Amino acid sequence: MSNIEKLDLSTPDFVNENIEKIAAFFPNCVTETAEGKKIDFDLLQQELSHDIVEGNRERYRLEWPGKREAIVTANLPTTKTLRPVREDSVDFDNTENLYIEGDNLEVLKLLQESYFGKIKMIYIDPPYNTGNDFVYKDNFAIDRETELFESGQIDEYNQRLVANPETSGRYHSDWLTMMYPRLKLARNLLSDNGVIFISIDDHEVHNLRKICDEVLGEENFVAQFPWRKRTAKSDVPFGVSQDYEWVLSYARKEFIAALEGGTRKYYESPDLPNRPWRIHDLTTQRSASERPNSDFTIINPKNGEKYPANPLRTWAMTEDTFPKYYAENKIVFPGDYDFLYISKPVFRYFKDDDEAKAGDLFGFIPVSTNFPAEIGMSQDGTKDFGELFKDKLFSFPKPVELIKYILKASTNFDKDSIILDFFSGSATTAHAVMQLNAEDGGKRKYIMVQLPELTDEKSEAYKAGYKNICEIGKERIRRAANKIKEEKRRKAEKEGMFANGEDTQDYGFRVYRLDSSNMKDVYYRPQDYKQETLAMFADNIKPDRTADDLLTQVMLDWGLPLSYKIDRTNINGKQVFRVAQDSLLACFDTGIDEAFIKAIAKEKPLRVVFRDSGFADDTAKINVRQLLQQLSPETEMKVI
Repeated sequence: MSNIEKLDLSTPDFVNENIEKIAAFFPNCVTETAEGKKIDFDLLQQELSHDIVEGNRERYRLEWPGKREAIVTANLPTTKTLRPVREDSVDFDNTENLYIEGDNLEVLKLLQESYFGKIKMIYIDPPYNTGNDFVYKDNFAIDRETELFESGQIDEYNQRLVANPETSGRYHSDWLTMMYPRLKLARNLLSDNGVIFISIDDHEVHNLRKICDEVLGEENFVAQFPWRKRTAKSDVPFGVSQDYEWVLSYARKEFIAALEGGTRKYYESPDLPNRPWRIHDLTTQRSASERPNSDFTIINPKNGEKYPANPLRTWAMTEDTFPKYYAENKIVFPGDYDFLYISKPVFRYFKDDDEAKAGDLFGFIPVSTNFPAEIGMSQDGTKDFGELFKDKLFSFPKPVELIKYILKASTNFDKDSIILDFFSGSATTAHAVMQLNAEDGGKRKYIMVQLPELTDEKSEAYKAGYKNICEIGKERIRRAANKIKEEKRRKAEKEGMFANGEDTQDYGFRVYRLDSSNMKDVYYRPQDYKQETLAMFADNIKPDRTADDLLTQVMLDWGLPLSYKIDRTNINGKQVFRVAQDSLLACFDTGIDEAFIKAIAKEKPLRVVFRDSGFADDTAKINVRQLLQQLSPETEMKVI
């Protein structure tokens, strides 16, 4: 039989990964049990203490009933997937923007590999804990059969959105348990110079600050911005009008290091006296299809050694600009310094430049903790929404100018960045991204995530035909895009812009919907089935799933961004998906044989994937693998 590797089609098991990391430092703290490797926490405590550890001690930290459950929840893998919804999308094949319907906890897990360290800015406006709002009730105690049976959509969500009244004995605890795992997963997605902004009111700002200190790092706290949401009211409790809400901001460590003058490692070398310098990755997160001018081979002028670009992470400069950077001493090659161990060219940044313009380097414009008046209040958010919809379909949306101000402050020097909002609501963030791109020519991309929470049957939204919040958010993006496009057209006519008649801004978005895995239960647990029973499962894939569905799950499992351009082509009579040129070729047709593989091998793809049941026969499966290794040895092949 063939030994072709299967894609596991589930998110990483963070518990096992963390055990391996601890084992690397403290092998004596790892023990074996019937369930596999475990950590001896008593020994680990002792390894991390100068004193003899005899039992529990008081310590400074935030505790609440459900905290351990929250940690476990964040670490649990998921086998769910995202399914494309082309009929709700706009310009699906070409856009780089994403709108994802589903529980943001599950979605954040699914995005871990494709967007790890790639998000420049996160903004969220989570449910406030006022006693009247609903919070997510995450329950992963259900058995696996039930989990795989559930669709992951409306019925399940109705059960997981529960009221959190002040009379509840876990009023604060339930809210913290909901927020903690989501922040933990979101932190992984932030880039080294990424920053997160969180809107919150007085009810939980103190607790949010504490869990952010723990999850994101107290040393990474940037500021607590006051935002004036309204003018003073007279009829309020205790005679004090709560006119302000807060926007908490935390940044990744490299971002903070730059702002504070740098705790980086700087080198001193005789060829550059009195000018310490540091190194930085010379590649970018863009693929060859996205940055064709950066897909070139760097040649070391001193010895002629060649360094071709990685098609998935091209150079952070073009072939034309390389000579300029080299002449300015900003490129360091392997072998330039005995004390520097690198395998490819890197950027050189000088300490005096870091200190002079840390904000410029890391994309953050210095701002005051007092927001300017022009960012608006709640009434302005309602007005923004009202300009697109006649009826009041959504309560208290944030003003576009508020989000735009935050965007500009954090991405003004990185206008090609990715923005994430996993409590998307009415999609104000997407609106703000498009508006700012229209104003400064940026190419920022957004990822919106929203639970399809049902609208009340008595509400204006329901009466207008919007059965859940996602329908409102998607329609807002469509209408905002049309409004921005029309405003640009009028301005172009007046000022002579777009002389060639083209507006290249991305107004589209791809819609994905959270669902159960495309694979039958036997795919994940073959050990639970007898050999004679396995014959019933000639195909591991659920019968209602399409090739588009399978491609999305493969991209997530292989860590490819969902924004990559997808083309369809026909090779030897079979439908083939081409993702980011040759990053991935996928074919889910049947009858895969040697002739087809010969045609595929000519493309020299980095990866190929087929259905396990798609080969003509077992002999063809073995021959295909061997033939591909001969004709295109760099190609990685897997099956589902």
